[in-house]
Amino acid sequence: MTAPTTESKIELSIIVPAYNEEAVLPIFHQQIIDIIKPLNISYEVIYVNDGSRDNTEAIILALQNECPEIAYAKFSRNFGKEAAMTAGFKLCRGESAIMIDADLQDPPTLIPAMLDAWRNGADIVNMKRSERHGEPMWKKVTANMFYHLIGKISEVEIPHNVGDFRLFSRRAINAINQLSERGRFMKGLYAWVGYQQATIEYERDARAAGDTKWPFFKLVGLAWQGITAFSTAPLQMATWLGLASAGSAFTYASYFLIKSIVKPDIVQGFPTLIVVILFLGGLQLFCIGILGEYLARIYTEVKQRPVYLIETFYPAK
Repeated sequence: MTAPTTESKIELSIIVPAYNEEAVLPIFHQQIIDIIKPLNISYEVIYVNDGSRDNTEAIILALQNECPEIAYAKFSRNFGKEAAMTAGFKLCRGESAIMIDADLQDPPTLIPAMLDAWRNGADIVNMKRSERHGEPMWKKVTANMFYHLIGKISEVEIPHNVGDFRLFSRRAINAINQLSERGRFMKGLYAWVGYQQATIEYERDARAAGDTKWPFFKLVGLAWQGITAFSTAPLQMATWLGLASAGSAFTYASYFLIKSIVKPDIVQGFPTLIVVILFLGGLQLFCIGILGEYLARIYTEVKQRPVYLIETFYPAK
């Protein structure tokens, strides 16, 4: 599919990744329309159906019959949110674009403030969450830990506690569309392109309806993908662990060499030997595992498979 041209009079594109969101889509869309229409700007709303198994498609098509500004893309299967956001950037035609989830945790009422920041020169408007209502404590704690960690080791500065809810200028959109990597961590890509950025703080609401699509282990996988995509620190850590273990082994060997000369000992020390062997074996397996993670990402890239496949696309009328 050919990417839309940028020669468009559409001022704002709203990109909405959707996966099993039948419970909240009608409420979400009504709020979007109530916010956008009084602004008197040309706009489009792009829904990207990421392989939903409920009535998400039927609801979006019904909404499109009532609202000609809706564009609808359906994936051939579930490719993940990162792929859905990538497709949204490729398909959008606006001079600016807002990425927003359909769960209404990120309030559409902030759209006018985001547009003001864009008109004042910001290429990317970051929406920083000062509070995360309706989320369990473990999720808040692990999210803070992740942002702190990746902020320390990442090659680029990734804004703390800023999710996918952001505004992008056409220049930023074109830059993101040039990034063809398969293992996509969008928060890192947003930071990598640079350009002038502004930040607006807000309190994130609880989900309006439906269930979260991000269980614990899926979040851990995304965090690890972000770390390996934007930092070589794990590889460097493996190197330093190897040097430390080698130094410890050399020191320990020197101790036993001196001990064997001063006071020969044939039987004692067997448990210590087993502990050392197990420690070094475990350390080697750990470092090999890290190397394997990076090798797997190289393998994914060299296959050059598309990030997503679109089964059907209905443009805005």
